[in-house]
Amino acid sequence: MGWILLGLLVAAAATAVFVYNSLVALRQRTRQAFADIDVQLKQRRDLVPNLIETVKGYAGHERATLDAVIEARNRAQSAQGLADKSAAEGALTGALGRLVALAEAYPDLKANQNFLQLQNELGGLEDKIAAARRFFNNAAAEYNSARESFPAALFAASLGFGPQEFFDLGAEERTRALEPPAVKF
Repeated sequence: MGWILLGLLVAAAATAVFVYNSLVALRQRTRQAFADIDVQLKQRRDLVPNLIETVKGYAGHERATLDAVIEARNRAQSAQGLADKSAAEGALTGALGRLVALAEAYPDLKANQNFLQLQNELGGLEDKIAAARRFFNNAAAEYNSARESFPAALFAASLGFGPQEFFDLGAEERTRALEPPAVKF
């Protein structure tokens, strides 16, 4: 009887250690994925001043659009926490979309090589950001699933393993993502 009890205690302890280490690894993966998003977002924010200066040369009187981009960039740079960063970056994405759309009204800007290069860089960064968000959200889903599964659910919260938020598009971006793209010929 004593050996059975000892065996059960050893099995329970081994399970607890395994679950704890798994949760730590998943939490670290989630943190690393968020850091990857941060790197991509910083590169995009660093690109914004060059894009604004190029647009200013051709469409300087579009002050409201330029100011909106600068304000959105500043908010994105100072954002803290996942929800705040998600919202600020969503606003910056929208402002950048309006800035790039200005090129349609200014043929000289649309043909400017510097603007085209910056626009291509921005497009590449947006693709990388989308991939990094998907990776983060996948890591967060795995972590949350492991945290809420038995036996981890019994002690995860008491050991400091709280739920992980997803990197959300935000209401404005979600609405825009549901709209069909405009096709012009």
